[in-house]
Amino acid sequence: MNNPCDFERQEAMDIQKLFAERIGGAQFGQSTAIYKFEKIKRAKRAAKEAHPDVEMLDFGVGEPDQMAPRAIRQALKKAVDDPANRGYADNGIAEFKAAAAKYMADFFGVTDLDPATEINHTIGSKPALAMLPLCFVNPGDAVLATIPGYPVMATHTKYLGGTVIPVPLLAKNGFFPDLKALEQTDLSRVKLFYVNYPNNPTGTAATEAFFDELIAFAQRHNILIVQDAAYATLIYGRPRLSILSRLGGKEAAIELHSMSKSYNMTGWRLGFVAGAVRTVAAVAEVKDNVDSGQFKAIQMAACAGIADVRLSEKIRAHYQKRLRGLVKVLKGAGFKAKMPGGTFYLYVPAPKGAAGGRTFANAEEASQFLIKEHCISTVPWDDAGAYLRFGATFESAGRADDARVLEELGRRLAQAGLVF
Repeated sequence: MNNPCDFERQEAMDIQKLFAERIGGAQFGQSTAIYKFEKIKRAKRAAKEAHPDVEMLDFGVGEPDQMAPRAIRQALKKAVDDPANRGYADNGIAEFKAAAAKYMADFFGVTDLDPATEINHTIGSKPALAMLPLCFVNPGDAVLATIPGYPVMATHTKYLGGTVIPVPLLAKNGFFPDLKALEQTDLSRVKLFYVNYPNNPTGTAATEAFFDELIAFAQRHNILIVQDAAYATLIYGRPRLSILSRLGGKEAAIELHSMSKSYNMTGWRLGFVAGAVRTVAAVAEVKDNVDSGQFKAIQMAACAGIADVRLSEKIRAHYQKRLRGLVKVLKGAGFKAKMPGGTFYLYVPAPKGAAGGRTFANAEEASQFLIKEHCISTVPWDDAGAYLRFGATFESAGRADDARVLEELGRRLAQAGLVF
């Protein structure tokens, strides 16, 4: 039997030596670097302390400001009490796959998807993006990823020993990737090409011509397109568009759809992937070893609304009205603002300075100034030029209060005396 005193002489475990290199190894948790969104949080806290009686106008929120439609919430309440929904969902229930197929047909004209083999539910788009490198990327492989953009697939590619080739979205190219320039790049190791249209943060919506060009590019180089369509229904002044509706699209791409943005179902964690049989099967194979599926009641609830164009149009109209108001206010303050093709964001060149001779070296400095000095929160992007993202998901006391919030934004921006 061990002597209790022996335990006192044992050295404590050094957990620090056990962390994987992909998350920093022995340096994990030691970095003093402060990331963008943490800087925003700290600046907001400081502003609230310095100006306790001033309302924070938060245009940096990246999630819907409203609840999910009543029909979906009511369906969830009913489904929760159904004993048939108590077990594991695994790779999804047939009802949700059928509803997703109808959504693709009714919204985007994609009528040739087999719900049993060409659609698979996911616990939101984020896990799907994390799993795709597990399906395709070996050490030494590469992926193309647009910037600015959602980094999850790129992060997991690096975890697996892959290389990420950044593809900048520049204003001179209409915020589309420069495919002609990419033709001059060594693409021999590239397996995946991540794109996101309608695009966060730029608000750019894809055109048929762009998708056709992208499909042809992918076919020439044997690269699978990963089209993140999280904002697919939030489109303004043009028809809704899926890459799967284009010739060769289903074979060249896998498209990710999410209920979070289109149906205000943030936090419900539900989406799906759609594409060719073998591609979807690969996701299902990996997913089967990662999770046991989203709660069946949530999937059943989604069936009550995701193929309902009227519900979606009501949500789209809400953001369209807010965006129009936001464009007017920002233009009045000197920003180069116009209605986006999609999403609920405005992506505008950051100011170069403000009244009193203040100058900004980048968008982050402009963002920090607006938060700390004027209690206006935005998200800065300096990945491919200096830009600020204003979201139409700001909080208000209701639709009647939106005008007051926007009027207050205009007043504070005028007070800031921004220089462009």
